Amino acid sequence: MEKIYSEENSTCKLAKASPRTVEFLLNYSRSIQIISYKDMQFESNLN
Repeated sequence: MEKIYSEENSTCKLAKASPRTVEFLLNYSRSIQIISYKDMQFESNLN
């Protein structure tokens, strides 16, 4: 079992995101507001 997990797996590659994409995602996540009312949740985008 040690042999299975000790080998390095080269099939996994990390995805690289541009700074513009990261900035867009962060701004979008900051603009979302989630309101809970009784058993329901409402999402609104503040932009």
